[in-house]
Amino acid sequence: MTSAAEDSIPGQRWDPDRYARNARFVADLGAPLVDLLAPEPGEAILDLGCGDGALTEMLVARGAVVVGVDGSAEQAAVARSRGLDARQADGEALDFEAAFDAVFSNAALHWMRKADAVIEGVWRALRPGGRFVGEMGGAGNVAGITAALLAVLERRGIDGRAANPWYFPTPEDYRRRLEARGFEVRSIALIDRPTPLPAPIADWLDTFAESFLKLVPAEARGDLAAEVSEALRPTHRDAEGRWTADYVRLRFSARKPA
Repeated sequence: MTSAAEDSIPGQRWDPDRYARNARFVADLGAPLVDLLAPEPGEAILDLGCGDGALTEMLVARGAVVVGVDGSAEQAAVARSRGLDARQADGEALDFEAAFDAVFSNAALHWMRKADAVIEGVWRALRPGGRFVGEMGGAGNVAGITAALLAVLERRGIDGRAANPWYFPTPEDYRRRLEARGFEVRSIALIDRPTPLPAPIADWLDTFAESFLKLVPAEARGDLAAEVSEALRPTHRDAEGRWTADYVRLRFSARKPA
């Protein structure tokens, strides 16, 4: 799932076919978040960072009237091909005014590094009493993968820290931001969720870590990914060859006062 904030991340792009092949687990693991949202028939819901619309379909199936927005024109087009109302839009500059009963976001907010701008846009988009329910990467998310990427780049004389595209907040940080805007936080917590991958870790890097890989010439990216994979093999690959990403998620539910 993606946001227009990604347009400012060097090298990060979203290929729907690649995403479907390597990241279907993102939507599959989002079902509990739909349950936390508990959409009601007829409710107007904004799916912020809808990606290819897999979870948007679940909200529609519950009877909600859903608008999906995503920063990737390609992903939004795939969502529209499912018959959904999906639009390309910048998650850091939402222009809706009191249009929704709830804003829902799965695996997208950590790509939106201007968190306060996102929260402000969500606040404006919600009607009084509206809900903001989301899950994103939280503090410690993919820490091992990130450390390996930075170490391998450093061995090449490259400081990769500026290429890090993610915002992984602590519960305290995100609660403070929500409450500063006026939201009532009903729940917020980190969830350790080591996540089995459908393919080797190199495919995960290709899908989610392009901003790091593109710090080296195209002909060297395969070697870079192979070196990162080798560094992660002892901790992220089991004896049967299955890879796991060290995911930590931040899940929250907040409410705009009536």
